Amino acid sequence: MGEQPIYTTRAHVFQIDPTTKKNWVPASKQAVTVSYFYDSTRNSYRIISVDGSKVIINSTITPNMTFTKTSQKFGQWADSRANTVFGLGFASEQQLAKFSEKFQEVKEAAKLARDKSQDKGETLSNHSQEESGRDTPSSNRASSINGTDDEKFLHVEPEEALLQTENEHLKSAIEQSNTSAKKWETELQTLRENNARLVDALQESSANVESWKKQLGACKEESDTLREKIAELEAQCNEANQEKQRNAQLSVRVQELEAELHDKEQELENLRKQAEIIPQLMAECESITTKLQTAESRNKELEGRVDGLQLDMDDSQQKQVNMKGELKKFMDMLDGKIDELHEFRQGLSKLGVDN
Repeated sequence: MGEQPIYTTRAHVFQIDPTTKKNWVPASKQAVTVSYFYDSTRNSYRIISVDGSKVIINSTITPNMTFTKTSQKFGQWADSRANTVFGLGFASEQQLAKFSEKFQEVKEAAKLARDKSQDKGETLSNHSQEESGRDTPSSNRASSINGTDDEKFLHVEPEEALLQTENEHLKSAIEQSNTSAKKWETELQTLRENNARLVDALQESSANVESWKKQLGACKEESDTLREKIAELEAQCNEANQEKQRNAQLSVRVQELEAELHDKEQELENLRKQAEIIPQLMAECESITTKLQTAESRNKELEGRVDGLQLDMDDSQQKQVNMKGELKKFMDMLDGKIDELHEFRQGLSKLGVDN
């Protein structure tokens, strides 16, 4: 399967300055992806981070590594193989705590993998020793079965060869143990140096924190001063804006007054033109008055005619009412005659039936 990611997060990556071994140097301009990888073929764990096409973290986790939280959102660990110290700045405390827990889990898994490999090596060595022990009694039995001295002498040489082989195995095991001891001493020395570097880095970071606190205090004071200046400038800007608004309102009012003045002048000009035609209008008014009087007299004559027509109309309506009454009486009489005729027909029909 190869390497597979088992946990992924985002953080700002830093490395210790290789010259001073104290200051942190940013390895990424922004937060990048940091992942734990597990290699099933080698049974190993690595922390890998890539910024674009550049690998900024490639750290194989060993049981001797330790992840240290130096602040609420910052943690670091030393990699003796890479000969550096990595630092991660997270966006929240929860992300830092999760990364630290995962580091501890991976560290324990790496320790178990190392112990299993060591147990497997010891089992293989014990198995080889048991096989060599089994070979020795078989040679002894062969020598005891053969009775002559020449045969016994012939069977002694393989036993000495076996002892030499065992001695060589022991020598190689001792050399390997010496090599491992030297390796562990080297790693121990490296860890001590890394611890010393970490202590120096921690002391420097503490000093940096104090200086940062002082700088933060100075920045706060400067920020307060700038805020006061900004407030004053905003107040001045507000006054200037109010003055601009007043000027704009006055300009609009002046334009409105100029427009009104222009309208009044236009009205005055129109009145002057109308004053010139007033005599003509007066003559027309007199002619209209005469025509109106004539129309009124004709109107009175027409009203008299209308009154007469109204009287004639009333008389005709009265006559119509009388005619309607007479017509109704005639219709009632006609209905009575029709009923009598109907009864007469019924009687005739009955007589016809009887006959």
